[in-house]
Amino acid sequence: MPKFFVILFIFFIVGPVFSFDLPVSRISDDSLLRLRLKETWITETSGRTLSQPSRTEVMESGERVHVSTIEGRDEFIVLFSRELTRGASISERRGTGQFPGWAQGSWMITRRKDTGAGTLVRIFLRSDQNTHIQFRHFDDEKCLMDAVIYGAFLVRSVPVAVPLDRIYTMQLNDILRLVENKLPLRYFEADPANYRDTRRFVEQVRTHTNSLRFADDGAIDENGKYVFIATNNEQNPATAGLNCSGFVKWLIDGILRPVSGKRMPIAPLKAPFGERGSSFTVNWEERRDVFFGLDWIRNLASEANGTLRSPSYSSLEEFEVRSENFSGILVNENRTFVTHNYPGFLAEAGYGIEGLRPLLYTLAIDEPYSFYLAAVSTEISTPTSIRGTPRLRQYYHVAALVPYFDEQGNFRITVFESATETSFNSFRNRYPGHHVNLVKIPVSPTFDP
Repeated sequence: MPKFFVILFIFFIVGPVFSFDLPVSRISDDSLLRLRLKETWITETSGRTLSQPSRTEVMESGERVHVSTIEGRDEFIVLFSRELTRGASISERRGTGQFPGWAQGSWMITRRKDTGAGTLVRIFLRSDQNTHIQFRHFDDEKCLMDAVIYGAFLVRSVPVAVPLDRIYTMQLNDILRLVENKLPLRYFEADPANYRDTRRFVEQVRTHTNSLRFADDGAIDENGKYVFIATNNEQNPATAGLNCSGFVKWLIDGILRPVSGKRMPIAPLKAPFGERGSSFTVNWEERRDVFFGLDWIRNLASEANGTLRSPSYSSLEEFEVRSENFSGILVNENRTFVTHNYPGFLAEAGYGIEGLRPLLYTLAIDEPYSFYLAAVSTEISTPTSIRGTPRLRQYYHVAALVPYFDEQGNFRITVFESATETSFNSFRNRYPGHHVNLVKIPVSPTFDP
């Protein structure tokens, strides 16, 4: 990706997101505006286009569109920026006077400065600077489509049977009909109503975490006593608390106790669950405890799904996340975004953490009534007195990740770990190069730890 667009990409991902978006099919058509301005903004020579003063147009719907340019070294962008809206509901939404370039229905047309030729058309189907579809020049008969969410390609380089310059003035609905069998449109149409229970769950957990504290190896047993996970000995009441494992147990207990009337015992949560390791690693499990975090979250997920759904959902195949929702991601390498292949789920590892945000976005769409326990792992060589200590993948931290859309339709990820709430950026940046296994937990509207 050219450096100019790295800077532009960074510009777009900064700042708040707020919206009450419409279904994509109801986005107001601005093709007449683009057709009217085509010769002066889209196909005019580069110098004359760049010399045009910015202007604000009013569409037949009454919506305002700010038309402007952004100049780079080799290319420039013509922006058709819709006005960002705000309100207590969709019926009450009003213009904010802000035209950020990524409000729902905005277009971005990239052109070369030397020839004026178009190279890219980007369309924002929802008011989220991290999600868009785009069309790239290929030849005189067709262009290529990408669908991008949070730096991941849902689809990439899909041939579309019209040249790029035909896209310039097409109605959006006509464009979508061209690609309807190739574009997973559901990822651009989240319904905030589906996440009402999740938002309530997040708020309930927050009200209880204020009374918790961190303690190494700490958990609450089935009798409500603070104990140490390794020994089951009681903790000192003056310093009693929870570690990362004890905290996610507390979280699942809070979901299950209103249903089952009891907390889970600790010992069964440490038992091996499902396939993991090999004849080689089995000799090191007791010394290194390499699979503790993985076994812990699998046992918790089995209990939660078996209780809240049915016993048939307590198997690993039912609750372990193994989705393959995208195949490539944009990675920032020295301020240049480079497309890397993303292998998706890997047995004995899970997902590369660099793709975790877009993965959670797609899971929030596909599974709106779920959240996830994560086991973080990497290859570690632990110093010991034993010669020849090997590097082994070790699951040494667990957390709860709750992806959802807020009342205004904005994507959020709440992270609960080690007896507190942290940010997703903090969680992700703490573990560069690591992998994460995910298990699915049903959201419950009632939480009582």
